[in-house]
Amino acid sequence: MSRHADARPPATDDDLNWCHDAVQGVSRTFALTVDVLDEPMSSYICIGYLLCRIPDTIEDSSSITPDEQAHLLRLYDCALDPNDDTSIDEFVVAVEPHLPPTDSRSDDWMVVANAPRVLRTFEALPTDVREAVLPPVRELVSGMAMFVERYSQTGGLRIQSREELEEYCYYAAGTVGNLITNLVTRGNIDRERHSRLYDTAEEFGLLLQLVNIAKDVYDDYDAENNVYLPAEWLDDAGVPQEEVLNPKYEERTASVVRRTANHAKSFLDDAQLYLETVPLRDGNTLAAWAIPFLLAVGTLRELVANPERAVTGEGVKISRQEVFAVVSALNGTSSDRLAEMREIISRKPFHRATTNAD
Repeated sequence: MSRHADARPPATDDDLNWCHDAVQGVSRTFALTVDVLDEPMSSYICIGYLLCRIPDTIEDSSSITPDEQAHLLRLYDCALDPNDDTSIDEFVVAVEPHLPPTDSRSDDWMVVANAPRVLRTFEALPTDVREAVLPPVRELVSGMAMFVERYSQTGGLRIQSREELEEYCYYAAGTVGNLITNLVTRGNIDRERHSRLYDTAEEFGLLLQLVNIAKDVYDDYDAENNVYLPAEWLDDAGVPQEEVLNPKYEERTASVVRRTANHAKSFLDDAQLYLETVPLRDGNTLAAWAIPFLLAVGTLRELVANPERAVTGEGVKISRQEVFAVVSALNGTSSDRLAEMREIISRKPFHRATTNAD
């Protein structure tokens, strides 16, 4: 549980505790972020993330038809709209036939099933917090619905171009960057700093989403029937989009994974600038956002070195030792060290570099 529990926002302890426990189950990386935030920001971000995870789980489902996915996403958006009479219970009734059995329900689907609890916890937050969180969440939901509808005839997403890839990444993660920025810019903040944050917030989100897309090629297609590697890039490499996992094209598809990773690198400077600018208020901490940033740097290092692992299902990830070393090094550190840590991690696993230095 996050530090400074006496600063927790208004909500019942049971609901807040449940939300924090739920985040631990659905995302190891985001759980690290929530854990190193102080209250009340820890709970603000935790609840905001769960509001986004609900539609993400529906969009990722391969067992729900695209038309039904779009219907559920639109219904969820209506339930979030304070000017609409649709209740969150109506959403749950509609989604219930698609829920896996309770004894085999994943953490993600447990969050979907408990959407009323998440929304109830959100609605107990201060008005200015809700006003900061809700617009980006609703933009994310409507963007996902739009993409599902766009590819309803193919049964899964088939990104066509770099521009469309970035459009998708904006809805999936750039909106979350804006959500964070809305929260940390409440109150007085100078105009230049405000502009710099909003100029780089979306790039921070795009960086993280592009890393996920590059490393999850196998699972995205095998489990969810989605191909995010742009058709135009695959075509350049001589790979039919429906054959991304065919061993015959492994080396060529791996080259597109590397291309995607290198494209992600183009957002690193703006993401770093965002971190160096973000205000540390209401329990916000540098470590919370530097952790996913630096883990992304490490993952890009591994992707460029071994892109074929994203295609074969072996998986591309950094070790727990490196994660622990990064988290430990960020504890109490200042933004001045970000560039140095980024440079080290881009070349070798951080725990090995620091061990050698010692």
